[in-house]
Amino acid sequence: MNQYSPIVAVLVTLSVIVFILHSRFGGWLQDVPNARSLHAVLVPRSGGIAIWAGILSGWALVSHAVAWWLLSPLIILFCVSLLDDVRGLPVRPRLLSQFIAASLMLAGSGFLAQQGLMSALVMLLFTVWLTNLYNFMDGADGLAGGMTLFGFSCYGAAALLAQNDAMAMLSLSVGAAALGFLCFNFPPAKMFMGDVGSIPLGFLVAALGLWGWQQDCWPVWFPLLVFSPFLVDASVTLARRTWRGARITEAHREHYYQRAIRMGRTHREVALVEYMLMLGCGGTALLALHGGYVWQVMAVWVCIYTSLMLPLDAAWKRHEREQHA
Repeated sequence: MNQYSPIVAVLVTLSVIVFILHSRFGGWLQDVPNARSLHAVLVPRSGGIAIWAGILSGWALVSHAVAWWLLSPLIILFCVSLLDDVRGLPVRPRLLSQFIAASLMLAGSGFLAQQGLMSALVMLLFTVWLTNLYNFMDGADGLAGGMTLFGFSCYGAAALLAQNDAMAMLSLSVGAAALGFLCFNFPPAKMFMGDVGSIPLGFLVAALGLWGWQQDCWPVWFPLLVFSPFLVDASVTLARRTWRGARITEAHREHYYQRAIRMGRTHREVALVEYMLMLGCGGTALLALHGGYVWQVMAVWVCIYTSLMLPLDAAWKRHEREQHA
């Protein structure tokens, strides 16, 4: 197994970003601030192209380990998301492409045949949700890049512990590409990843998470805990907005990380706190993977998230009252 895959991934990502920023392509795809944005200036959002150039270059060294049902959906999502970044697409074609990608993955991986229709439907909806929530959480400097680095590195570490070198190199190549991207995305960001980066990465969280479970690299709870910093924030926010009757597709700035920044915290402060959460979740997930005490670890993290969210909710209510006073 080629251990140089992550090195190739990070070097290619860095090289492509430098090329984009120092060529006319740097101004080709700009992120224009909107109702969901936390920035006020134009920033290139072609970082996802560099990330995927790095990932695919790393994967090329272990091409025999890349399944068609993993690569084909990623290509579909990459092309649709790039078109969305360039021209803007309605919600329906974007969702359709995500359901097609998830269906290909579930059929090609054998999950549908092995687990049955009902389990496949649940996994289909979860994959589409994960694909979108990764995009929702890509709204502050360094956030999605950091989750990609920590999350897929934990996948890689777990695969190495399970002596599955192929899964390890696939996962570590993704984490390495994210590290290269973070050199330009850590606050203050010089580049964003765009939907072309976040949408396929969200899908890949589910796809590699499922594949690793099928190959006995980790149990089903492992990906959920590793990526819980994104899952918890996005899911609680969606539930809160749904309870209020707000439109799910409407742009907003109500995620916990967005509220923290709107109350005066800097992008750097929020990123560093999130990194501590990501490192803590990944580290304890790896410990629980081989040391047991899974439910105890889960209970601890429920308490941690609750102790973080409740004070933030209270602070946000005070902030809103002061804004309207």
